[in-house]
Amino acid sequence: MLDQYKDRYRTLGLNIAYYRKKSGMTQEELAEKAGIERSRISKTEIAWVGTSLDMVYKIADALEIEPYKLFVERD
Repeated sequence: MLDQYKDRYRTLGLNIAYYRKKSGMTQEELAEKAGIERSRISKTEIAWVGTSLDMVYKIADALEIEPYKLFVERD
C-alpha cells in the first residue's frame, strides 16, 4: 500500500467497520459471509493492509451495500 493512499485505506476500513456494526455482524460473521479470513477483515478495517477490488466487492455484497459506500467519507 502506498503511503499517499493511506487516508483512503483508512476511510475504507472505517466504513467497513461502520457498516459491519450497523448490520450487527462480528468480524468473524462478515468474514464467513464474504468467504475471506477474519484476520483479513481486521487488517483491512485498521488500514494495516491494502485490498483488491475483488475483496471490496465481496465485502460489499456480504454487507448488502453498494461498493461505493465503502469509499465515501461519512459525516
